[in-house]
Amino acid sequence: MDADALRARREMRRRAIRRRRLLAAGVITTVAAAAVIVLLAGSLDGGSQAVRPVARAARPHTDVHARPSTIGGSRSTKVGPPGTEPIPILMYHVIAAPPPGAPFPGLYVEPAEFAEQMRALKSAGWHAVTLDQAEAYWRRGVALGGGKPIVVSFDNGYQSQYTQALPVLRQLGWVGNENIQLTGLPPSQGGLGPGEIRGLLAAGWELDTQGISHASLISLDAEQLHEQVSDAREILRRRYHIPVNWFCYPSGLYDANVVAAVKAAGYAGATTVVPGWAHPSDDPYRLHRLRVLGGTSAQQLLALLAATREQAPAPASFTTP
Repeated sequence: MDADALRARREMRRRAIRRRRLLAAGVITTVAAAAVIVLLAGSLDGGSQAVRPVARAARPHTDVHARPSTIGGSRSTKVGPPGTEPIPILMYHVIAAPPPGAPFPGLYVEPAEFAEQMRALKSAGWHAVTLDQAEAYWRRGVALGGGKPIVVSFDNGYQSQYTQALPVLRQLGWVGNENIQLTGLPPSQGGLGPGEIRGLLAAGWELDTQGISHASLISLDAEQLHEQVSDAREILRRRYHIPVNWFCYPSGLYDANVVAAVKAAGYAGATTVVPGWAHPSDDPYRLHRLRVLGGTSAQQLLALLAATREQAPAPASFTTP
């Protein structure tokens, strides 16, 4: 074989090798692009979504609890018609015995009392869900599994919620909803530290907020209100890499300006201290909750749930503590 023929043959081999490399690179690029599209879609779907308030209408009682569980699905998942059943939201504060001279002893629920209440709820067919899961059921029909859903929420970020409530809920396979204030009690005074908050998140709890400092929002100017509502959400989202879709009105106080600020900050809704169950037909920025006070027996809690299912919608404003 002469030199020209040898060079020509080598050139053909080089071209064949380049074609194979280009083909392989094209396949890799296509797969990578598809993966990016999927990730972007999931990221976009995971953001908070405002919910339109609708007038409360007659509520058909459908058996929503017989569907298989899809808890934890994408916020864009559509698995059925919107859910119609109301869901009670319990409100707890300190899970400990009240110290002598406590200004609000009713906010202290002793650990044994709390454990008894949770076991009684489970025996009565209840199971705990988060507010995000409740919204997914109400708006997109995402099933909540067997049993009757209930949200167990905790305000103010007390350390006892981690040391006392978390073990009880974990033993039942349940989750909680933590409404944290950014400048709450320091750990030395019985407040949650960042490590404990991450521990709650690792256990499946949802983290929402009461703002920066649990201020009375109805008395703030526009700049202060924005800081308490919007800045608090952004700080928590960056710090813990979570959506923070729900606001909890400090001391339950709100008016039209406060509700507008919560909507503008991108929250899906907000919870009040107005007693009753949360209904899907209610304004999501005025959801009822049921305060559980110290000394409440398990049977009294079950009776409270039975007596408060059908309450009038929360008022347009709530300005008296």
